[in-house]
Amino acid sequence: MLASIPLLILPFALYNLAMTGALGAGGVAVFEETVTSLAMLSGATWRMSVGDLLIVGSLVLLFVEILKATRTSAKTLVDHILSMVLFIVFLVEFLLAAGAATDVFFILMAISFIDVIAGFTISMRTAGRDVSIGL
Repeated sequence: MLASIPLLILPFALYNLAMTGALGAGGVAVFEETVTSLAMLSGATWRMSVGDLLIVGSLVLLFVEILKATRTSAKTLVDHILSMVLFIVFLVEFLLAAGAATDVFFILMAISFIDVIAGFTISMRTAGRDVSIGL
């Protein structure tokens, strides 16, 4: 059953912990803090913030979710339903919570949407290959 839980719930939970102030008194401002910066050969300085790191981690989790969508089992349907519910929760929170009206949260919501669409699409394609019609 644990394999059916969408992994993108982790960045969602981390964002909500930050929004409630559990990750620091600054709330969602913690996502603007610089994790690392690097001087480039061009003379510019590249910096990675906590929010950027959360997005990159979410993209890695999206890759794993897409791999999970290729399996054909009864757990797959539960995984797709939970991914859809997670996207709906993302959307509702984005529309109703003031702390969720940030670019980081919007990108996380878009990643969740891609997970839902890719999961259903890959599952349909995989199921279509499993069906054989005898003539």
